Amino acid sequence: MIESYGLPGLLAQNLGSEKRDFAVMATRSQPLKMSLAVIVFGTIWLAFTSIFVIAFLGPVFAGREVHFLSNDVPVVAGPGNLRPLLLPALIIGIFVLVGLGMLSWGLRMLLKKGGYFVGTPTRLVHFSNGTIRSIDWEQFSGDIEVGGNEQKGNISLGLRTGKMVSQKNGPDRYVPDTIYISGIPDVFKVEQICRMRIKENDPTPSPA
Repeated sequence: MIESYGLPGLLAQNLGSEKRDFAVMATRSQPLKMSLAVIVFGTIWLAFTSIFVIAFLGPVFAGREVHFLSNDVPVVAGPGNLRPLLLPALIIGIFVLVGLGMLSWGLRMLLKKGGYFVGTPTRLVHFSNGTIRSIDWEQFSGDIEVGGNEQKGNISLGLRTGKMVSQKNGPDRYVPDTIYISGIPDVFKVEQICRMRIKENDPTPSPA
């Protein structure tokens, strides 16, 4: 937990005299497993794409000809005739860029700090890179996941908002927005406070 005097000035000013249930600094913006999953997928994507790079462009770089079929017609390309390779090279280049994009995105997720999170009786306040975001507890659905240990753990808090995501082999699926508080101490205490405040501020009427 962070003492009040350890908070950035802008965040402390925003909170004012509001009671603070907890204040923590998240070491990561996303759970570690999410970042690693993106990195691994990007690496596999690039490894698969490299097969086509070597098959189509490797011989050309070595000064040799490439033989392949285009619309079932044999085509020969080489250092003196690069035109037949323009379209395959463009397609392969797009796949390479996608793989590099995924890999860089995963690395940014891995290295990006999560910022400060402060819980009060009425809201959760997030401060990162000079920006403050305030979310009332009533905006959370109560869907909470927690993992790790008392020294360093992760919490994911589901929001009532979200979006529909289309699936290739099934009906559209609703995916709720999620707030991640990753790499924090006393994770189970923070989770209990979040759960209590969400329940207290639940806007849905209690069943009779």
